[in-house]
Amino acid sequence: MSRVLITGAAGFIGSHTADQLLASGVEVVGVDNFRTGSKSNLRGAEANARFSFYEEDVAAAGALDALVEKNRLTAIIHLAALVSVQESMDDPALNHRLNVDATHYVAEAARRHGVQRVVFASSAAVYGETDVGAIDEETPKRPISPYGGAKLASEGLLLGHGAAYGFTVRCQRYFNVFGPRQDPASPYSGVISIFDQRYRDGRGVTIFGDGRQTRDFISVHDVARANVIAATRDGLTSGIANICTGRSTSLLDVAAVFARHYPDVPAPIHGDPRHGDIVHSLGKATVAQREMGFEATVAVADGLAELIESG
Repeated sequence: MSRVLITGAAGFIGSHTADQLLASGVEVVGVDNFRTGSKSNLRGAEANARFSFYEEDVAAAGALDALVEKNRLTAIIHLAALVSVQESMDDPALNHRLNVDATHYVAEAARRHGVQRVVFASSAAVYGETDVGAIDEETPKRPISPYGGAKLASEGLLLGHGAAYGFTVRCQRYFNVFGPRQDPASPYSGVISIFDQRYRDGRGVTIFGDGRQTRDFISVHDVARANVIAATRDGLTSGIANICTGRSTSLLDVAAVFARHYPDVPAPIHGDPRHGDIVHSLGKATVAQREMGFEATVAVADGLAELIESG
């Protein structure tokens, strides 16, 4: 039976990934230090006998190595990270420790203990601001934040280790992930989760910039499924793939959906654009389709409806 370790298992994406792995019959070992993750996200997983959990900081030297040595793993899905662009700009040293040093420990643990596959949570932030209509994996990488730079560096670190020591590495460049369990109060919240909370509270939203900035929003259910495929599908080789829908949605479009459901909430107000934010981001999912057989299936409107109706 496959046994997969998830770093950041109590987080937004990590907990959904754990749930889907368990549903597919895989044994799951979760690790998290609860810096941003929540124990409540693990309620479903902890009810499953094939789930075990360790409270550890994977950015601490030796912590992950001991866990990997203890558990005979078929794969590691590395999701633990500092995932806020703004926080990476405010504290670049913390960004390096949580995003680069931690990735090095993952790579070394895989090397030392014979783990044959590592799946890495990368980001569309590696591309920075681009002048292309839709981003594919060959688009020039010009990160504009320490966060994006750390993700790009981590890809190279893992791919180099995998090539040198004979294990498979899948780098998943997530675009804008949204869905249940994304904490609107946390420093890494996506715009949709923030909108959701504020509309529920009747407060309306602030849109930074004119609202015409666009994103390739992808449901966390699709992202978790992509992680399961990358960690468990036979015959995969090392590679990098955008995990996206290939469809763009503006912030004004998102606000309009919420406004239809909450007609009494005040209209959005606009603030100054935030430094480091990308104006337009749209991905191509060709590589994920070709190499992993992955295609996003949850429409943004359906994902928004799930959030709103879960209220």
